[in-house]
Amino acid sequence: MDRLPLIFSTLCFLFGFAATLAALRDERHGLRRLHTVMMAAGFALQTLFLLQRGQAIGHCPLTNLFEVLIFLSWSCALFYFGIGRAFRLSLLGMFTAPLLVLLQSGALLAPIDPPHRIFAPHNPWIEWHAALCVMAYGAFALAGIAGVMYLAQERQLKKRHLGVFFFQMPPIADLATANLRLLWAGILLLSAGLVSAAAIHLPVARSVWTWGGTLWGAYLLLLLARRLGPRRTAFLSAGAFVLSAAALCAFNHFYQGAAGL
Repeated sequence: MDRLPLIFSTLCFLFGFAATLAALRDERHGLRRLHTVMMAAGFALQTLFLLQRGQAIGHCPLTNLFEVLIFLSWSCALFYFGIGRAFRLSLLGMFTAPLLVLLQSGALLAPIDPPHRIFAPHNPWIEWHAALCVMAYGAFALAGIAGVMYLAQERQLKKRHLGVFFFQMPPIADLATANLRLLWAGILLLSAGLVSAAAIHLPVARSVWTWGGTLWGAYLLLLLARRLGPRRTAFLSAGAFVLSAAALCAFNHFYQGAAGL
């Protein structure tokens, strides 16, 4: 029963994705508004689930891979609503909704939410560190989506074959700007997460700094590489998120055991 808000949230995102597809086909603005309503409802239900889980376990809900995936999905939705109306009513919603459905469906179906054991003493610095870092991943995920959209639009422009998707996308310059801003948001959140890790007096702290510092440096280099052109930045931001997400899943297992979360 405690998963009902999460199940309904996933269904809202699925319906939002369907509304976007229908809007592209029929050019009906009412369907676009339905997409926004569904995305907002899904986000509200995500928030409700995380609040209930946090109250139930007495910790920030980031104690296993199941909760990490849900928190990551919530962070993606948060940044989706934070980047502006012009982007939300474009194909960014079509790309974001299935990502949220995938993350939450995988979390619900996979056996990655074991019964919670007795926790280590409450350490707010660990929770701040974990929350900020996962929120940074949400920003990086949206940056990757904006990067994919940029590459798709650039390809259509080069081939001079402007399909229906082209006219639903924001201007290519705006996509490059959104990609850059989301990367900076991720860097700032990750920086704050690493600073909070300095207060963690645990054996895992050194590993946190090594892993987080490597990720921070990689994304900083990616931002510096934007001088080579927005196309390379878009391509690298999409690839970097795929690699860093795989690293997050691997590190999460080690981090839980060492930190006692």
